[in-house]
Amino acid sequence: MLTKKQEQLFNKVQKPARYTGGEVNSVIKDKTSVKFRYAFCFPDNYEIGMSHLGMKILYSLVNAREDAWCERVFAPWTDMEEEMRKADVPLFALESGDSLSEFDMIGFTLQYELSYSNVLNMLDLGKIPLRSRDRQSLTPIVVGGGPCACNPEPLADFFDIFLPGEGEEVTNELIDLLMVHKEKGSSKLEFLRDAAKIEGVYVPAFYDVSYNADGTISAVTPKEGAPAKVKKRIISDLDKVYYPEKFVVPYIDIVHDRAVAEVFRGCIRGCRFCQAGFIYRPIREKSSDTVNRQAKCLCDTTGYDEVSLCSLSTSDYSGIEQLIPQMFSWALPEKINVSLPSLRVDNFSEELMEELKKVRKSGLTFAPEAGTQRLRDAINKNVTEEEVLSTAAQAFRGGWTAVKLYFMMGLPTETLDDIAGIAELAQKVVNEFYKNPDKPKGKGVTVSISVASFVPKPFTPFQWEPQDTMEQLVAKQKYLMENVHTHKIQVSWHQSQTSFLEGVFARGDRKLCDVIEAAWRKGCKFDGWDEYFRFDKWMEAFEACGVDPAFYSNRRREFSEILPWDHLDYGIRKEFLIEENQKAHESVTTPNCRQKCAACGAARLNGGKCDAK
Repeated sequence: MLTKKQEQLFNKVQKPARYTGGEVNSVIKDKTSVKFRYAFCFPDNYEIGMSHLGMKILYSLVNAREDAWCERVFAPWTDMEEEMRKADVPLFALESGDSLSEFDMIGFTLQYELSYSNVLNMLDLGKIPLRSRDRQSLTPIVVGGGPCACNPEPLADFFDIFLPGEGEEVTNELIDLLMVHKEKGSSKLEFLRDAAKIEGVYVPAFYDVSYNADGTISAVTPKEGAPAKVKKRIISDLDKVYYPEKFVVPYIDIVHDRAVAEVFRGCIRGCRFCQAGFIYRPIREKSSDTVNRQAKCLCDTTGYDEVSLCSLSTSDYSGIEQLIPQMFSWALPEKINVSLPSLRVDNFSEELMEELKKVRKSGLTFAPEAGTQRLRDAINKNVTEEEVLSTAAQAFRGGWTAVKLYFMMGLPTETLDDIAGIAELAQKVVNEFYKNPDKPKGKGVTVSISVASFVPKPFTPFQWEPQDTMEQLVAKQKYLMENVHTHKIQVSWHQSQTSFLEGVFARGDRKLCDVIEAAWRKGCKFDGWDEYFRFDKWMEAFEACGVDPAFYSNRRREFSEILPWDHLDYGIRKEFLIEENQKAHESVTTPNCRQKCAACGAARLNGGKCDAK
């Protein structure tokens, strides 16, 4: 129950529904009848956090237990934070209104490097000491998971445990273990020693990092019986793993306000820039019957009129042609829209388009990623210009009038010809619309280009590559605009400063812990939001800590260098990544996983099984 003091804050903020709780399908339990309390924290605002599938899964998973209660905690927006600090109201969970300090486990999902300052802000607002070493008692234990846990080193001093990999099984194992140690009255160290024995649990305090004179890592040495390498956890059978029957339905609009059905994990493509395509391997698919059943169940229990099929590349799902008719058999009569994000231009079939035409049309989105074939081959996109144009023409014949194209700039081996190629390809897509004899009368075409700045990421073939400097990226953005000659092409891009900082933290080490705390103390938070991003404060923090950010972002690494994440095992062989890097510099492609297994190594984490084979 929220206190009067908490409720009085709601009149003073812009969107009180972010903090009130009480939504449809939220879980309220008697806290005196549960043995374990888990605060699931999302280090961004309510609208983004409530859109996140991982949070929905783990929230329901923990609440399915009679002995545990999972509650949601989001980063309060700046207006709410100001009022909370003024009134001395600590950060609280939506379900009970209790402060973070009253929970046994505080779990953060780390989705984006620029949310790191929010993690510290939320701990501070919850009156939790920031550094793991300053939290002496057994509880609360602070845990981090999500994609950024594949290199958690910039946050190592703030967390007790990281969970590399998938959380459905290891979360319950960790809860069970902590409950045993609570009953025994164990120390925090005793619990962490046992936790480190669970596969997929990384205790950063149990690893000493030493450095060479040039600032590179000389060794990572385990202690307290911790393993030399921590293997990520994966779920072997997605048809049997827990999946929620209902989602919490918010009172206000959120970013993705719809039901979500997960179809498979992993990706067959092997795009060399894409971290998700490597860290979520091996491929594991759900059967179409399972996906269909789960999608219908969610629509029934939430009242949503849209369901999205979730994966890294939905049209690569081998059961797609069985699944769509199955779903349309109940979705169309009930006027439920079926959304297929992550479509690829090289397998967008006529049949799939005909099915999609049965539901309301929105713009189609495709990701060529690079403007020339040479560069698409270097990044292993395995998409040709002919496929992009024929797919666009097919969509225009089907009645679509808006296409969004995703590109990157700053990719390894890129030249200005590749930048000009982005504008040229977009112009050719515009031309395809006007070639269509059946184009709708009086309607024009809109081709939107969204250009992200390339950030080299751990566990990809480009993890050794230098990132373009901010000056180089700004020059390329200007050059791109000089090559766009029509208002029918709209261009947007990422800020080069945020991409630079993302690059620093993506490949950073423990020296960055002090920088993050220093920047937070200078007022940095919500760094992913342009209106709150304070690049000058971050640069002051780097300088105060004697750390050169360019060392992490703009420097090429040797293949022999010990990388900050080398003691984490995501299944991908380093030799495979090196081979892929070398192929990139020769613009040589690797076939996708269904065409030929490239022996990346990830299947060994699943007993040798990969659904792409």
